[in-house]
Amino acid sequence: MHDLFDAASRREMLDRFDRLTADTPRQWGTMTAAQMLAHCANALEVATGDQPRKRLFIGRLLGPLVRGKYLGDAPFPRSSPTDPGFLIRDDRDFAAERSRLQSVIARFVELGPDHAAASVHSFFGPLTGPEWGRMMGKHLDHHLRQFGV
Repeated sequence: MHDLFDAASRREMLDRFDRLTADTPRQWGTMTAAQMLAHCANALEVATGDQPRKRLFIGRLLGPLVRGKYLGDAPFPRSSPTDPGFLIRDDRDFAAERSRLQSVIARFVELGPDHAAASVHSFFGPLTGPEWGRMMGKHLDHHLRQFGV
């Protein structure tokens, strides 16, 4: 299971990010590696409270139906839908985005589960701190798998 609040799980994910390069080919989707790093950092900044989001109407309707699937043990499916606010369309600097993501992961962990629980997920709404840790861990794993690392 992937959980950013679990030290061993977090270390494993950070090691996988270290194996990612700017030229690592994606297995699906359209983002470059640098865009993916920016996308992941932006998502984590919601959980830190640095990028608060309003809950999407579609999330209010569909979120309860799929919440268990996304919080369960199975990995996120390929090409899962993305909140349009998290789409990265411009070119990004790979090294800068990797450094930014590492910093945001450290901040998320330092702030802890109680702080994360005060944030609202744009699709699922309120999550507990442990749910945020699991959701963000699974999200990072999803994108690491997208790039085969």
